Amino acid sequence: MRRLKNLPGLAGKDDASNLGEFQVAGDQSASKKISQFCVRLEAKQRLRLNYGLTERQLLKYVRIARKTRGSTGQVPLQLLEMRPDNVIFQLGMASTIPAARQLVSHRHILVNRRIVDIPSYRRKPGDIITIRNRPTFRNASKGESLGRDKVPDHLTLSLSETSEVTGLVNHVATRESVDLDINELLVVEYYSRKA
Repeated sequence: MRRLKNLPGLAGKDDASNLGEFQVAGDQSASKKISQFCVRLEAKQRLRLNYGLTERQLLKYVRIARKTRGSTGQVPLQLLEMRPDNVIFQLGMASTIPAARQLVSHRHILVNRRIVDIPSYRRKPGDIITIRNRPTFRNASKGESLGRDKVPDHLTLSLSETSEVTGLVNHVATRESVDLDINELLVVEYYSRKA
């Protein structure tokens, strides 16, 4: 995970100061020739670790992408961006994706006024995401973001008079709204031999 660096969903923000001595070790390996398999594997691991997925879950998303219309590389990213745990992270209601996943698993999240406790539940445009009134959500209830500078354009964050934080899914996420520096086609190429 140190080699991959800058995983916003895992660390909450881009922080190069945490690299320390490991940055020097990475510079020495730059002179070695890197195989195409290694490049594809690193892209796959970067995507998998950022969203906190197992190998089986990511393979399932790639298989779904092959069956749907559109770019095979963009469809898994769109599916991953529409998961409730990632939407909560993008809205700033949690500092990392694992923290957002814990909020969903512990039944603190309402989607369209219904409790959702499955982090992989597919979100649709028009869904309203609300957090229950808990003291742990003080920053979010004041309208402050928990480390996120801006909300992506496919989401809207609002605060009501009763200090209830609400997120709205405007439309399906686009490639431009994904904050992860990755070539998604390398992930599809990695799985082309397995699926």
